[in-house]
Amino acid sequence: MIQELKQYYGSLFEPELLEEINGVATFMEVPKEHDLMKPGQYIKSMPLLLSGSIKIMRPDVNRDELLLYHLERGDTCAMTMTCCTGNTKSEIHAVTETASKLLMIPVSNKEEWYSKYKTWRNFVFASYHNLMMDLLESVDNIAFNNLDERLENYLQDKIQILNSKHIYKPHKEIAADLHTIRVVISRLLKEMENNKTIVLHRSFVEVL
Repeated sequence: MIQELKQYYGSLFEPELLEEINGVATFMEVPKEHDLMKPGQYIKSMPLLLSGSIKIMRPDVNRDELLLYHLERGDTCAMTMTCCTGNTKSEIHAVTETASKLLMIPVSNKEEWYSKYKTWRNFVFASYHNLMMDLLESVDNIAFNNLDERLENYLQDKIQILNSKHIYKPHKEIAADLHTIRVVISRLLKEMENNKTIVLHRSFVEVL
């Protein structure tokens, strides 16, 4: 575990902090579509993502979910840190989008390192800043972009996250991520195929 820590976080944290993380963190290796956090849970630890991708979603009163942002390698979840600090229940749903490896750090260490290590403090501030930028981008997408533009942005994000132009997601799941219905997404994807920006295959979308 220490080698992965040095590989992915060595440029962020000093060796002493890496050693402390290695000593207290719990390593987790989880499959695709695994629930890491559900609304209503109390958070006792925070994640450091070593590999993979995690979707952070916000449920509404009808139990539909809106995709807020993704976590990728080298990230942590600022919303989780907020729940840790305030000892409040989670209001988000975190699900692995791909098979992932992560470290879970106890809340007590998060607070201790905040005053002990400047690099950790900078990392926490950067995480909050990234959270704000991601949320603003989500708001802009919903408020100012048409659904076809949101779909294009969604597909481009998936290319970067999955490092592939083949997106293996059913239309129903894409619709859920964009807070709409499957028939609308299917129609928009068909229009994109007619415009020769994508090719629809039986089990995946190929972005040209």
